[in-house]
Amino acid sequence: MIETACREAEAVLLYRRLFRLDNDKFQQFLELLDAPPSANENIRKLLTTKAPWD
Repeated sequence: MIETACREAEAVLLYRRLFRLDNDKFQQFLELLDAPPSANENIRKLLTTKAPWD
């Protein structure tokens, strides 16, 4: 049952490839994509921690 639910959820998400935005929202979306990433201590820690298999 879980496998079927996951497969159906994936199909729904893959089908949703078109999102409509008005001009203002689209411009805001582009600005967010172009902005540099904000400082994130958790990501910094993740990227600087040695992997257990190394």
